[in-house]
Amino acid sequence: MGLAGPASPWVARAAAGPMRVGFLTVKTGPLASGGLQMEQGLTLYLKERNNTLAGRPVELFTGDSAGAPAVARSKMQELVERDNIACLIGPLATAEALAIDDYIRDKQIPTLSVAAAEDLTQRKANPWFVRADSSSAQCSYPMGDYAAKELKYKRVAMIADDLAYGYELNAGFQRAFEDAGGKVVQKLWPPLNAPDYGTYIAQLKTDVDAIFMGFAGSNGLKFLRQYKEYGGKTPLLAGMTAADESLLRQMGDEAIGTLSTSFYSAQLDNPSNKKLVDGMARDYKVDPGFYAAATYTNGAVLEAALKTIGADIENKAALIKALRESKVEDTCRGPVRFDKYGNVVGNVYIRRVEKKDGKLVNAVIKTYPNVSQFWTYDADEFLKKPSVQSRYLSGQPLHRAVRLHEIHVLELGASAGR
Repeated sequence: MGLAGPASPWVARAAAGPMRVGFLTVKTGPLASGGLQMEQGLTLYLKERNNTLAGRPVELFTGDSAGAPAVARSKMQELVERDNIACLIGPLATAEALAIDDYIRDKQIPTLSVAAAEDLTQRKANPWFVRADSSSAQCSYPMGDYAAKELKYKRVAMIADDLAYGYELNAGFQRAFEDAGGKVVQKLWPPLNAPDYGTYIAQLKTDVDAIFMGFAGSNGLKFLRQYKEYGGKTPLLAGMTAADESLLRQMGDEAIGTLSTSFYSAQLDNPSNKKLVDGMARDYKVDPGFYAAATYTNGAVLEAALKTIGADIENKAALIKALRESKVEDTCRGPVRFDKYGNVVGNVYIRRVEKKDGKLVNAVIKTYPNVSQFWTYDADEFLKKPSVQSRYLSGQPLHRAVRLHEIHVLELGASAGR
C-alpha cells in the first residue's frame, strides 16, 4: 500500500487520455521565420519522445496569430474555450503576450512563453506565466557590458523595430553600456513592416564606434543587406534575433564578423543541443535558432515539471508551481532555473558570425553565466524604476527619453498589445 499512493496520480492521469497542450505561433507576416522555427523546435522535441511526456500522450492544438495582437487574443480564446487546453506554449511576440495577459490570468492558464514582454515577469508579474528563453533586455545587458568593457566602444547609435520588443531590448543595451561608461547618441525606430530601410540608414550617424540593431523576424536580414548595399562601414552589434541562425542561411559574407547576443547558439557543445541540431538538420535541413531553441527548452521544462506532479497537467496550480521550481541542467541552451517572478536565469552568449564548413554560424566568443532579467542590479531597486513598456503604451517617442528613468509609468490597459 505504501508504494501505491505516490504512483496513483500518474496511473490515473495516464488512463485519462492525452494531455491537451495549446501552441500559439506565427505563420504569416514578418515574424513568420521565427514562428516556423518555434513550430519545428517543439515538434521535434515531442517527436523524439513519441509525442509523450511523463507517461502521457500529448495532443497539440496550434493557433496562428499572424503576429497580430488582436488575432493572438482570439486564437487564445479558441484554444481555451473550444480546444480545452491545459497549458499554453507561446506566443512569439511581446505585443501578443500583452494582449492575452489578462485572459491568461482570468482563465489561470499555465503559459510557457517565448515572448519577451518584460512587465509580465517584472512590475506586473503574471503568476501563470513562465519564460524559459529571455526577457527582452536580458541578453542585451551583457552586450552593452561587452561593448564598453572589452570592445572599448564609447559612442553607439541604435536602431530597432518600433514596437515593445525593440524598445525593451535596446533599453537593456543602453543601460548596461552607459553604466559602463559608454554613450548612446542616436535612436531610430522604423516600423515593423518598413518596406525599405534606406531613409533610416541615411540618418545613421557615422561618428560612432558601432550600431546596435534590435530587429525581430526577418527584419535583421533585410536591414543588414541594405546597410551593406548602401556602403555601411560601422561595425554592427545585434540583439538576440537580428543575426539568428534562421536568418544566417540567407545571408552572405557581408554578415561575417557581426557580433550578437543571445541565450543560445547552434554551436553550443552539449548533448541536448546536439540532438536539437541533428534533428533540425535531418527533418528541416536548417540550423536551429533562437525560436526553435526556445520551444525545445520549453518542452524540457514542461516535461521536468510534469514528472514531479505525476503528469497531472489538469491541476493548474500544481503545474505552475512545478514549472517555476524547475531546475533543468541539460537543456539545449544550458542549465536553467527560474526567479520568483517566473523568468529564467541562465547563460547568455556573445557570438560572432563566422564561416564554418562553408556555412555561416554564430561562434560563441564569451559566456556570461547565470544572467537574470535584472542583470547585476538589485531586483527590488530595479522594480522601483519606471518601465520601458510605458513608451509602448503611451505612444510617446522613446527617443525623447535619454535615460530609462525619464519614462513615465502607465498602467497596462485594454489597449495593451495594439
